[in-house]
Amino acid sequence: MSSVVIVLGIDPGLANTGYGVVQRRSGRLVALDGGCVTTGAATTPERRLTAIHTAVIDLILRHEPDAVALEALYFGQNVKSALAVGQARGVVMLAAGQRGLDCHDYTPQQVKGAVCGSGRAEKDQVQRMVQSLLGLTELPRPDHAADALAVAICHANHAPMMSARLRASRPAPAAAGARPA
Repeated sequence: MSSVVIVLGIDPGLANTGYGVVQRRSGRLVALDGGCVTTGAATTPERRLTAIHTAVIDLILRHEPDAVALEALYFGQNVKSALAVGQARGVVMLAAGQRGLDCHDYTPQQVKGAVCGSGRAEKDQVQRMVQSLLGLTELPRPDHAADALAVAICHANHAPMMSARLRASRPAPAAAGARPA
C-alpha cells in the first residue's frame, strides 16, 4: 500500500463548485490544486451540469486522485438550492464513477471538526486553518475552493484509518497446509 494519497475534494453547487486537490505523503499535507467551477445563471441547467462534469473529469485525469470527497448535502430552508446542489453532486459522483473512483461524504460539521477542531467553526476560521495545514502563503480563495480543500484534508486524514479498519476486518489468510474447518 502506498503512503501517498491524493484526494479530490469537492464543495458542490450549481453556480459554484469548489474543488481542491490535496496530497498526503507520510503524514504531510500539500495542496496540488484548488479553484472553482463557475456557471452562469443564464445558462440552462443541463449545460451548467455538463460544465461541472467536464471540469471534474479534467481534474481527475490531471491529478489521478485515489478518492473523491464531497461535502454532504445540507437541507436548510431553501429546497430549490438543495436540489441544485444535489444535481451538482450527482454529476461529480458520475464523473468519479466513470473513472472507477470511490466517493466519500462528509458533513460540514465533520469537515470543520477535522480541520478546526470544532464543528461550529466559522468560514474565516476554516480558511485560516486550511492555509496553515497546507502551508499556503495566502488564504485559499474563493470560499468554495477553501471549503473543497478542507473536505480533501478531512478525507486525507481519515484515509489511513479507513485503510487500517479495512485491513483489520479482512480474515487472516490460512496458513500453508492448514485444513479448512
